[in-house]
Amino acid sequence: MKKIGFILMLTILNFGVFAQESLTLTECYHLVETNYPLVKQHQLLEQQNQLDKTIITKATLPQINLDAQVTYQSEVLEFPLAMTGITPINKDQYRATLSVNQLIYNGGATAANLKVKAAELKTKKKNIETSIYQLKAQINQLYFSILLNQETFNLLEAKKKQLETKLKEVKSGIKNGVLLPSSDSILEAELLKIAQQFIEVNTRKLSLLETLSSFTGKPFKADTKLEIPLITAQLNNEIKRPELDLFQLKKEEITTQEDLISKQNSPKLNGFATGGYGNPGLNLLDNSFHTFYTVGIQLHWNIFDWNTNKKQQQTIAIHKDIIENETEVFKLNTNIALDKQQKEIEKILAFLTSDVAIINLRKKVLKTLDSQLKNGVITSSIYITEFTNLFEAENTLVRHKIQVQLAKANYNTIKGE
Repeated sequence: MKKIGFILMLTILNFGVFAQESLTLTECYHLVETNYPLVKQHQLLEQQNQLDKTIITKATLPQINLDAQVTYQSEVLEFPLAMTGITPINKDQYRATLSVNQLIYNGGATAANLKVKAAELKTKKKNIETSIYQLKAQINQLYFSILLNQETFNLLEAKKKQLETKLKEVKSGIKNGVLLPSSDSILEAELLKIAQQFIEVNTRKLSLLETLSSFTGKPFKADTKLEIPLITAQLNNEIKRPELDLFQLKKEEITTQEDLISKQNSPKLNGFATGGYGNPGLNLLDNSFHTFYTVGIQLHWNIFDWNTNKKQQQTIAIHKDIIENETEVFKLNTNIALDKQQKEIEKILAFLTSDVAIINLRKKVLKTLDSQLKNGVITSSIYITEFTNLFEAENTLVRHKIQVQLAKANYNTIKGE
């Protein structure tokens, strides 16, 4: 008996009784939103967007190019004999130029491109937010699994205390000759079984806490106490999921792409200036080194592109229709999931009513058997059987209470609340 008590004491101490850390479901949600590795991509996306904007805006700055070349020509321009006074052109020629090109007008393509990048950033950020939100279902499952373990542990403690009290009564009955000498062995065996269940519950809780820690980025102690949430669920199909915002942002991004495509064939006006030094210069008849320069304005307008721009617009329009279709499919599947989860809630609530009735009946039976055991009318094994039945009934009630909270949490998660 001392051995049993020692095992139980170690198990309870390992599970943690002192200085317990508390944790709520809302805190778990917040930790995931803050610490999950995917969150780091927000900053990376901001950095990428800043670089993209810099690249786009720098295209509007003057473009400076330095060119140099040395050539040797097999033939050069020759003059008639009547013009023998002109120096022949050298076959080796040299030229170095510095050119400056400045975009003056491109039909608003730069501003449209910046809008596309801004829309892309919003879409990518919302996509991350959506991915993190979808983790809530896993957090719900982990949290309530740990909570069920925690409540099972509490039931085991209550069961152990009752059996220890009953064991004292049985030993007293054996001492007084009312009960058979082996009557206490069955109770001691059951206490050893409970000790094993403590270890199993403790091990499972540690494993679940480690998994929860991986999602939340926060280590949890073995004695962490999870608060039982009182979740309310408004049973209607008003969806507020972040995926709907993501679909809307995708459509807005497509609108900016449409605007950019519409400006691709706009006239483009550039100013340019070139200065250089070479032999010959601009005057090909002057066969010596000279400086030279040219300045001007260039207009480029793609008047006919074989309907390429129009087809790009049609492709974009089809993409927008695809997103509309994805939105409708998502709403349909979400409503189906909500209906299924609502039926799950109603089913478990119905179980709770019968669970209470079963427990009350089991208690009446056990009370009768308790009196019979004291008087030696029944054996300890019969008592233990019914005692275990009562424990299982109480455990079922606890499980259903937690399951209905989990079902409500899942309903709210599916709904987007």
